[in-house]
Amino acid sequence: MATNARRGPYICGIDAAMDVVSGKWKSLILWELDNGTRRFGELKRGLPGVSEKMLVQHLREMEEDGLVHREVYREVPPRVEYSLTDHGRSLNEALRPLGVWGTQRSARLAAP
Repeated sequence: MATNARRGPYICGIDAAMDVVSGKWKSLILWELDNGTRRFGELKRGLPGVSEKMLVQHLREMEEDGLVHREVYREVPPRVEYSLTDHGRSLNEALRPLGVWGTQRSARLAAP
């Protein structure tokens, strides 16, 4: 699990928000889960380049931060599904304008 060392004190709201989504994969995990509940393998396939270790670590941190819900089904073989919590969905909504900005920036950089 993540340590509490990641929890403030914060200088401002942006600092607190970036603490939760820091790293390359967390925002992409949020984006992938915005499309609905996913099993671990589905998440891994949806995020080409992420290592299993990094995905596990980020999912645990995001669960601890209240962004992701992990549901374990007591079956053989065991099934685990991940979904966004209300808190995670609200963060996705907050990040949506940043995604629009990034799309515009990509288009601007691609223009001759």
